[in-house]
Amino acid sequence: MKFSDLALDERILRAVAEKGYETPTPIQEGAIPKVLNGDDVIGVAQTGTGKTAAFSIPTLQILTEKAHTRRGKHTIKGLILTPTRELAIQIAENLDEYGKYLDLKYLVIFGGVGQNPQVKALQRGVDLLVATPGRLLDLMNQGHIDVRNIEFFVLDEADRMLDMGFVHDVRKVLKLLPASRQNLLFSATMPNNIVTLAKGFMSDPQTVAVTPPSTTAERVDQAVYYVAKGDKRRLLRHLLMDKIRGQVLVFSRTKHGANRIVKDLNADGIDAAAIHGNKSQTARQKALGAFKDGSLRVLVATDIAARGIDVEELPQVIQFDLPNVAETYVHRIGRTGRAGSSGQAIAFCDTDEKAYLRDIYKLTKQKIEIIDDHAYVLADDGEPDPQRAIPANGRDKHQHPRNPEHQGGGGRGRGRGRQGGGGGRGRGRSGSGGGGRSSATSGSGGSGNRGRR
Repeated sequence: MKFSDLALDERILRAVAEKGYETPTPIQEGAIPKVLNGDDVIGVAQTGTGKTAAFSIPTLQILTEKAHTRRGKHTIKGLILTPTRELAIQIAENLDEYGKYLDLKYLVIFGGVGQNPQVKALQRGVDLLVATPGRLLDLMNQGHIDVRNIEFFVLDEADRMLDMGFVHDVRKVLKLLPASRQNLLFSATMPNNIVTLAKGFMSDPQTVAVTPPSTTAERVDQAVYYVAKGDKRRLLRHLLMDKIRGQVLVFSRTKHGANRIVKDLNADGIDAAAIHGNKSQTARQKALGAFKDGSLRVLVATDIAARGIDVEELPQVIQFDLPNVAETYVHRIGRTGRAGSSGQAIAFCDTDEKAYLRDIYKLTKQKIEIIDDHAYVLADDGEPDPQRAIPANGRDKHQHPRNPEHQGGGGRGRGRGRQGGGGGRGRGRSGSGGGGRSSATSGSGGSGNRGRR
């Protein structure tokens, strides 16, 4: 199938062709016809497979068709809900690229900057709204957003939305939308809580799953280094200076940890910058821009901030801290090996993280190479080997209890989706932060505004 075989407006086809795209990716080929047919659609695909275009292209097509019946002021007909400002900006870039010849107006809103420019843009009229949950509800409560005419709703990165603690906000939004509408849900993983959420607001959804849920990219070589927590920074410096060439995305569990990693790398003469929730929008966009254009070698990110990173041919990802939610591992390594390219994903694992690694093995059921010929090999700590086979009943006598949601340095916080000090309501944990090779069979694993006329 080619894009020209799809029932798309010729202006959209022209924009797609100018991007050099001729053949849809599997998720696009599976989802776009069903969306255009008016079906509710669940799209499950790994990061880097074209999920954003899989819903943005048909969204533009449907709203273009509805625009023919528009009378007077532009009213919001479509809503795309996404968890982070980086993702909102990434979606906006897709709309810019594929909708540049269309007579549509869209607006992107998220927290972190003043709301007045957004309010003025809303007053001028909008066809499509891209929003993060907090700012959307805030402006709705102030009476600036009217959702009564919405006919098309997209929930993007649904698993991350729930992990960040936005499930209650999502349900609030859904209750305010018109009952008669078309719904799309896209996610890299499809855990049971997402299935439950989908059943609550979707009507006979058609599922397009181009890979089994919770699997890692086939072209990504995975490796794990067992290392003591205190030696992680030295190991990272060693790899970046002596072993790894090219750009690297490093994941840190906490904002404080990300800052510390950047400080240490810069002191060693390695060009690095961090993005996380405490950084200003200007600083985040500057760091992302430098990373995308190749002028910045190392970008250190927390999971929430990293969801909007879209860098073609990124060769390496390093997980400085392992996540305590196994699905997050899948999202992290999905930053490399994108669009058919190969990539390498390295994970550091200390004693306290072995339980997380065992969960990753259970989830992804893939081999992860163990690198034990480095200078900072973890000494025998008496902990059970996380690579051992998991019993057939799926129960692991060493399995750790699920940590309280989004634990912070000193306890639970109430901030939405925070990583670091005070915790938050999501499921990501915030904490403080070898002779020969072998392999193990694993079961693994805001506010801005932007509009165009």
